[in-house]
Amino acid sequence: MAERAVPTAGEARRTAAEAWIWGHPLLENYRALHAQAIDPEAPAGGGFGRFRHHAAPLAPAGGDAAGPDVDTVRSVAWLDLRAEPWVLSVPATDRYHVLPVHDLDTVYVGFVGTRATGTGAGDYLVAGPGWTGSVPDGVTGVLRAATRLVGIVGRTHLAGPEDVPAVRALQERYRLRPLSAYTDTAAPHPPEEPFRPVARAGETNAVTFFTALDFLLRFCPVLDADRALRARLAVLGVDGGGAFEPGALAPGLRAALEAGVADGRARLAEAVAATRRPAPVFGTRAEIGAEPLRRAVAAHQGLYGLPETEVWSSGRLRDPAGHGPPDGARHAYTIRFVPGQLPPARFFWSASLHGPPGGPLGEDTSGRNASGRNASGRNASGRNAIGRNVIGRAAIGDRTPGIVYDDDGGLTLHLAHERPTDPKRAANWLPAPAGPFTAVLRLYGPDPSVLDGRWSPPPLTVPSGTGD
Repeated sequence: MAERAVPTAGEARRTAAEAWIWGHPLLENYRALHAQAIDPEAPAGGGFGRFRHHAAPLAPAGGDAAGPDVDTVRSVAWLDLRAEPWVLSVPATDRYHVLPVHDLDTVYVGFVGTRATGTGAGDYLVAGPGWTGSVPDGVTGVLRAATRLVGIVGRTHLAGPEDVPAVRALQERYRLRPLSAYTDTAAPHPPEEPFRPVARAGETNAVTFFTALDFLLRFCPVLDADRALRARLAVLGVDGGGAFEPGALAPGLRAALEAGVADGRARLAEAVAATRRPAPVFGTRAEIGAEPLRRAVAAHQGLYGLPETEVWSSGRLRDPAGHGPPDGARHAYTIRFVPGQLPPARFFWSASLHGPPGGPLGEDTSGRNASGRNASGRNASGRNAIGRNVIGRAAIGDRTPGIVYDDDGGLTLHLAHERPTDPKRAANWLPAPAGPFTAVLRLYGPDPSVLDGRWSPPPLTVPSGTGD
């Protein structure tokens, strides 16, 4: 067997930088998977092939601002596709829902839900790479994954606390079965269970990153777009065999890899700083292309964000003066949609407040802590994210009961810390904190005019001559 060529220090450093960016989303996603499905202390017992449903509105956590993604609740599952495919079954429903399947590197395999597959019932086969079996009769569609482990972070629309029982009943009808159970045939022999380490957050910023990456590559067959990088990684001993050992590296090579990791982190920081609003970095391989930096930026913004074709977000609406975020202690604000310019959403839209500002903002800001609590909608402290306000309103939109349209058919929303004294304004009031906050508009099923920029949200304004 020919010996591996020894790369120069410069070559090793460049490979390490590219590999850190390429593998960063992979490790971030795996930490969530490990915490939820593999860790013996995982909440709800862990395990693959089962949903963990969250069907309650997020409870107050102190403070005044609303948390992210208050329009939907989560259904989370992980699938091991090594032995056989799984079947995801959904009932018929007019309620907005989306059950997206993502590869281990966070790229989406496909979508089951209102936008992608409609409102009817269906059985969808989720097959791993290399599966060549026959699709059984009765299967509605097939999603073919590029990795052997995949995840699902589903969303189901929740209209408010009184809607919880109906949402729970629907979630309980989402079903996962191995293909053998679906066809009532003998199950294949289960794969050998490999040792599954989990990289701690700090370790992914050092040469030990490559130990974790070497383990995870066994679940990721080589794709054409990654072939050159994977070949250079194999020269370094990172080939999916699980034998990479940092302690065996020559001092010069180890230093080159550590410098490359630092280069990769710096490159990601520059890309994130250049992203002025949540970027269109979530989607399938056909939608987002083969650029690894896109996936890395997406992982930084928050794992499991949805593509803009599913949910469009305005990003942070700024103070009218343009000097940073709005502040409920200084002003009351309005958002006025003129007649004919209401948010053009196929399913529904909402405006919500988030705070304090300063963290990354995506469709979700969940997915960022290593505990795995991200997918339940919790923030990094483990506390629920919705703030306290006197009417318990975290968002307002076209599904909000009792909103009042303007006489001309337009709509004015009032974002203020104090309740407006005028009853019409109070009906359209979204409570703001007595301090900085961010305001976000989300459109579920956005019209093409939103995606191509022909429609854009109106600015925040400060009404003159009013204290409300």
